[in-house]
Amino acid sequence: MATKLKKTKSAGRFGARYGKRVRTKLIAVEEKQRIKQICPSCGKKGLKRLSKGIWYCKKCGKKIASDVYHLTK
Repeated sequence: MATKLKKTKSAGRFGARYGKRVRTKLIAVEEKQRIKQICPSCGKKGLKRLSKGIWYCKKCGKKIASDVYHLTK
């Protein structure tokens, strides 16, 4: 019977491919891009990534262009 594997978070979709170091770097980037950011216009935590470099605030309804993975101030 197979043993239980430890959790690999979002990089688990790659299985044993590409190496551990590449997958851990990918996990760090994906966790950073998926958290809600603080909106520079209203100051509340509601900014979410729509697509590459486009961020949308659910609180005030503004769209902001910034970095691809993480909002820069």
